[in-house]
Amino acid sequence: MTGRLEGRVAAITGGASGFGAETARLFVAEGAKVVLGDIQDDRLAAVVADIGDAARGVHCDVTSEDDIAGLVDTAVDEFGQLDVMFNNAGIIGAVGLVEATPFDEWRATLAILLDGVFLGMKHATRVMKPRERGSIVSMTSTAGVMGGLGPHAYTAAKHGVVGLTKSVAAEVGSWGIRVNCIGPHSMATPMVAQGHFGDPDAIDAVVEELKETSPLKGRPGLASDVANAALWLASDESGYTSGHCLMTDAGFTIGSRPEPPRYSGNEPMIREAGRRGL
Repeated sequence: MTGRLEGRVAAITGGASGFGAETARLFVAEGAKVVLGDIQDDRLAAVVADIGDAARGVHCDVTSEDDIAGLVDTAVDEFGQLDVMFNNAGIIGAVGLVEATPFDEWRATLAILLDGVFLGMKHATRVMKPRERGSIVSMTSTAGVMGGLGPHAYTAAKHGVVGLTKSVAAEVGSWGIRVNCIGPHSMATPMVAQGHFGDPDAIDAVVEELKETSPLKGRPGLASDVANAALWLASDESGYTSGHCLMTDAGFTIGSRPEPPRYSGNEPMIREAGRRGL
């Protein structure tokens, strides 16, 4: 590794598995210290133990402002500063037709996926502004820039993350703080494994499934793809990038699909009233 985050400190929500755990390991390999928050205490403890002295674990429910504030304060207390905030925690949330979606499930989904990001931005900014530097990275989705890709509450929340990213980036740039988000599609993570197979640990099965459905032939989306995107956004290599949504989607949002185009070779151009050719 190249020490791209040497001397930096990062706080990561949802750090017990998936994107959060993968990103934590990569950040540490690149020289950072990390504080991981999650409500999955046993899984979190295992990740922290595996990483070693460069990591700390904190029980963190992202719907609790006290918990988010505590995560940020732990980073400062344990390692002296906060350079990177990765708002990663997420769930699938409420699933079903709009008329059948319970309002309490709708609100609980938005509390985790959108309120949690807001709170992460709020408290990261609190400690980054005095130092006039920092990078805030949040997880959105292809469902944050398109419709019909996810359950309604999930889609609404992920659209909100994109808008909040742009709005906060416009505010805090004057303090040297950058704010960006990442939009993945169909990744081999515990959340996708749970949704597809009812088992968060069925990662290998998800990988095989995604090999068949990826817009890039035979190439599934992996947690490392998001971790590498987060690393770039956290590092000085993206030092002139703010308010951006970085898609890790194999081109899905620009129209790439697993199947070849329905046309082949060259066909005469189509003109008015169905006429063809020049």
